[in-house]
Amino acid sequence: MRSLASIVLGFESIVLALVTPVMISVADVRPAVAVPVCLGLAVLAILAAGLLRYQLGYVLGSVVQVGAVGLGFVVSVMFVLGAAFAAFWVAAIVLGRRIEEAKKSHEQLGGV
Repeated sequence: MRSLASIVLGFESIVLALVTPVMISVADVRPAVAVPVCLGLAVLAILAAGLLRYQLGYVLGSVVQVGAVGLGFVVSVMFVLGAAFAAFWVAAIVLGRRIEEAKKSHEQLGGV
């Protein structure tokens, strides 16, 4: 579960960093606002990826998802990208848990 979630957060941090110039040039947001918001979310995503061995990492990752979707109020395409990453985030958690459960049951049955 941790590896899938960290991949999602890693790619999302890149997208969030790239939204910064879009907010400045297309949405006419002041750089003093766009840089801390977008790069702050990107750094938070990286921090969350590093903390995924703890429950706090998943909480921070979920906060990043809410923030990414919330950027859609400024740059409308972020509604789509934020929703896509939120869906990837949920899928990573759900599929990751299923994979971990399958591994545990396989080990209990004596498999290698």
